Amino acid sequence: MNRPRVRDEAAAIVGDLGRLRFANVFNPYIDVCPDHDVADAPRIRRRNLEAVLNAAIGAEGASVWIARDLGYRGGRRTGLALTDDLHITPHGALWSLNSLKRATKGPPMRERTAAVVWQALRLIDQPIFLWNIFPLHPHEPGDPLSNRCHTRRERAECDPILSRLLRAIAPKSVIAIGRDAHAGLQEIGVPAVLIRHPSYGGQREFLDGLRLHYGIAHGSPSPGNMR
Repeated sequence: MNRPRVRDEAAAIVGDLGRLRFANVFNPYIDVCPDHDVADAPRIRRRNLEAVLNAAIGAEGASVWIARDLGYRGGRRTGLALTDDLHITPHGALWSLNSLKRATKGPPMRERTAAVVWQALRLIDQPIFLWNIFPLHPHEPGDPLSNRCHTRRERAECDPILSRLLRAIAPKSVIAIGRDAHAGLQEIGVPAVLIRHPSYGGQREFLDGLRLHYGIAHGSPSPGNMR
């Protein structure tokens, strides 16, 4: 795949995301959080995601990990799935990028799931693209800094973007992190390996599932406990 086409496809996917609108959903690529975002936060998040997509679409042999939806401590702030403020730099390093920037002000915020995912990524010497079956942040009515599960209707409107993204990256494997992500992928006919989500006591099963899939010995360093 030539580089101009990679850039065009990544920009088109980010553009598609910017057209999504739902009630009680924060779209980090067009919305600004009045409490935590810098003024040009949506532009920063679009540029971050487009840079990572460019790298992933142009890579050979990448895997894609897909979780449920963006969380208010993580992807809502960064625009990068399974990535909080503390892991923006490691996310860039994963794709040999030094251009990723924070879109939020104040002290960096930590997300427990992101911490475990990024500890696990240190065990795997392969390109991994991170995504969500619903790529925005759904929240409870009147409480924008909360998390809720997206609805089937909301997810269905995002399915064409997911399909386009997977065609562009052409991953050698797709990992579904949690049953909600796995069910959503099954509905659109995407084969995926189900791995236990690391939250609610699932950290050990999450790590063991990744070790089995990637052939990592149990003597390798393990992620620390979630806090």
